[in-house]
Amino acid sequence: MAGNEPIQDTDFNQEERNFSFINLLQEIWQRFVYALSRKKWLTIAFVLGALLGTGYALIKKTTYTAKLVFVVEESKSSGGSIASALAGQFGFDVGSLTGGGSGVLAGDNVLELLKSRSLLKKALLTPAVNNQQSLADRYAQVYGLTEKWKSAKEIGTEIHFTPEKEITNRLTDSLLQTIIERLLEKEITIVKTDKKLGFFQLQATTRDEWFSQQICERLLKVTTDFYINTKTRRLTANIERLQKRADSLGIVLDNKTYSTAAATQRLLDANPAYASPQVDAEISTRNKYLQGTVFAEIVKNLEISKTSLIQETPTVQVVDRPEMPLKKNETKWWMGMILGGLVAVVSLIGVITLFGENREKI
Repeated sequence: MAGNEPIQDTDFNQEERNFSFINLLQEIWQRFVYALSRKKWLTIAFVLGALLGTGYALIKKTTYTAKLVFVVEESKSSGGSIASALAGQFGFDVGSLTGGGSGVLAGDNVLELLKSRSLLKKALLTPAVNNQQSLADRYAQVYGLTEKWKSAKEIGTEIHFTPEKEITNRLTDSLLQTIIERLLEKEITIVKTDKKLGFFQLQATTRDEWFSQQICERLLKVTTDFYINTKTRRLTANIERLQKRADSLGIVLDNKTYSTAAATQRLLDANPAYASPQVDAEISTRNKYLQGTVFAEIVKNLEISKTSLIQETPTVQVVDRPEMPLKKNETKWWMGMILGGLVAVVSLIGVITLFGENREKI
């Protein structure tokens, strides 16, 4: 249209048109050089940072790191069947053909199993130095939680975690869950050192050297016992059942042996005209043979079940055990001073370089 005025370039459009990345880098470089020239401010920042770093190093508590490396040897499981165990006696590995051998602790599942709250709770409730104090009590004392809970308005009493006893109190259980949360989030790590290998590393870093060592060993023991009992529970129950039957049949067979011998003796002394002693001896011998056959089968199944139990039971072998003295984690005061000063100087230079408008305003 004839009445339309041509669009004029505003100052904003002019700035957009004149923008250059090279100019921006040059401006940032000028701010950086100017920041380096402010030696007075940099010196003040270094001194303040050094003071803060030194104070942090003096206040920070010393911690101790315990590392436990172990390897899991999986069982030669082939489904746990008696037929497979019997085949194993003749040198046939049915498990490798059927793909057996997977279990709860197979692969990376061990990482999650060791992080189980219930297993860590069981480990914390094991006795400490004496039977009157648990590992949870030791942890609460070292971190000052016992006094903190006692002085809190919501609690107002001294809390103790009785070793090897189920917690029924809601408040005590919630406080124990707090300890478990702290351990899992900040102080206990479980990693697989190499994805191609079967080595696992359990690491604990706490303020108490003895606690760091014990929590690693006891958590692994609790986890191992849980896994072995869970995986072999069915076979163990079957072995106990077969053992009871074998013992009872063994007693019956012994009694039958004596009665058969007595019947045979009566047969030798009996009058040949009478058939009754001969029948009694024959029946006694037949029953003894049947009971002996049943007893032999039960004993054979019992031994096969025991062999299968051995094959099903995995082995957790500790490679490196945490030994005293443990690795000590502490920050020296001079390290805190240097690091604090450097961090403060670098931070000041970064603030001036990135957010400074021009040298006159800084």
